[in-house]
Amino acid sequence: MAVQQIGYAAMLEQFHPSELLDYCVLAEQNGFNGVMAADHLQPWVPQQGNAAFVWAFMAAVAERTRGDVGPGVTCPSFRTHPLVIAQAAATMAAMYPYRFWLGLGSGEALNEHAVAGYWPEAPERINMMFEAIEIFSRLFTGKDVKHDGRHFKMETVRLWTMPESPPPIYVATAGPITAKRTGQAAQGLITVGAPEGKIDLIRSRCEDGRREAGLDTSEFKYILQLHLSWAETDKRALENAMTEWPNGGMKFPKADIRSPMDFEQMARLVRPEDFQGRMFISSDLEAHRKEIQRFADMGFHKIYLHNVGRNQKEWIEAFGREVLPKIVC
Repeated sequence: MAVQQIGYAAMLEQFHPSELLDYCVLAEQNGFNGVMAADHLQPWVPQQGNAAFVWAFMAAVAERTRGDVGPGVTCPSFRTHPLVIAQAAATMAAMYPYRFWLGLGSGEALNEHAVAGYWPEAPERINMMFEAIEIFSRLFTGKDVKHDGRHFKMETVRLWTMPESPPPIYVATAGPITAKRTGQAAQGLITVGAPEGKIDLIRSRCEDGRREAGLDTSEFKYILQLHLSWAETDKRALENAMTEWPNGGMKFPKADIRSPMDFEQMARLVRPEDFQGRMFISSDLEAHRKEIQRFADMGFHKIYLHNVGRNQKEWIEAFGREVLPKIVC
């Protein structure tokens, strides 16, 4: 496998969508290819300050850029019924053929609890996501579908606006059990930066799932979202991580935390050393290139980069000039 593109991770929890749209355009002009757009109802911490509707944003991105675009990731289980997600995804794929992909996750209370009523534990949320994928797969045939499952009900309905080809479904996970199910049910996996041994385990489990389902392992896509902090000085790069993305230094599960204000209080406990092994922080462009190359050499098909600071313009231009051209794909 080889990296086919390095894209831009657009964090809607950090920027006004109009400003972020301009950064997506600037990123493409500087050598980035494709946009992974965050789906948030609330920001992680109040400092981030935004949480625009990802589906409206993705349509605008697709109009103003030429690369791929998809949500990284949306939850099909609480805020929105799978039928509505399927309609939205089919519409995007119909309007922007072979550019849209559907990234899915099992959900976080921060974004889903407001309408969840009852917030289930992780295994049940994962089961809900895979049941939603079953619904998507049937609806994307264009045929009438009725569903009476454990978690979702749906009367007979079909999608009337259909794309030439269904959008690929990519599932976000860092766990081996979910990875195996992802290999069976989806076309790709999204994960974040992790030690090579863990990434190899996840890939192995995906391949096991593919083989058990009688599917070609070579057609499965591995996608990475890589958080980093670059600024003109090491001190500023660290300050950006501590101020703008303290959640990146939190070493505990975050899926059950419901409020940005709660995250803000927890952020007071984050120390610079907590980012070690979780986010690369440096002013050295060559060091960032080596870090990205390390993941490229692991065989990811796509890598979407997120610089956590507000200095998006400077970072995009610096990476476009000094880093991206030197990545060996």
